[in-house]
Amino acid sequence: MKNIHYQQLNTFSVPPNFRGKSGVVVQLWWIVEALFFNTSPQVLYGWRRFLLRLFGAQIGKGVIIRPSVRTTYPWKVSIGDYSWIGDNVVLYSLGEIKIGSNTVISQKSYLCTGSHDFEKPTFDIFAKEIIIEDEAWIASDVFIAPGVKVGKGAVVGARSSVFKNIEGGYVYAGNPLRKIKRRKEESIAVV
Repeated sequence: MKNIHYQQLNTFSVPPNFRGKSGVVVQLWWIVEALFFNTSPQVLYGWRRFLLRLFGAQIGKGVIIRPSVRTTYPWKVSIGDYSWIGDNVVLYSLGEIKIGSNTVISQKSYLCTGSHDFEKPTFDIFAKEIIIEDEAWIASDVFIAPGVKVGKGAVVGARSSVFKNIEGGYVYAGNPLRKIKRRKEESIAVV
């Protein structure tokens, strides 16, 4: 009888410079996140923006980031002005995560830029960029897959999974994801 193997994890290796920083910097971030970021009082948004910027994240003005947010590699994250990142959001930033301005990523959502090639026994790791454009709303407990682009003003309903690019200006929901309706547009005077 032939011995079949689907994955041999003893042959797995992380590609050179995959993390984008040395192992020491990665570990230092994880310590800082656990001791200073996650334990900070709710109202210290500026403090959390400072810590992320200190480790290379590009964070716009007025960004609200909750203390329970987890960020794998902050140097691969950019967030535009006045965006909100909710409780228990995971920014699994093996690849770049680009979040626009006036964008909401609601609680328990998971932005996943990395995965493994299950077709290879070496279980190779890969990363693909996620882009969430301006004025989008990713509602509670949404999964965004590697390589996905969410268009400007799109709304993704709670507990949905997004595996393909979605057009801006529409409301989507479900798993599999479905386009529900056009989002209402309204002009307002910005001060």
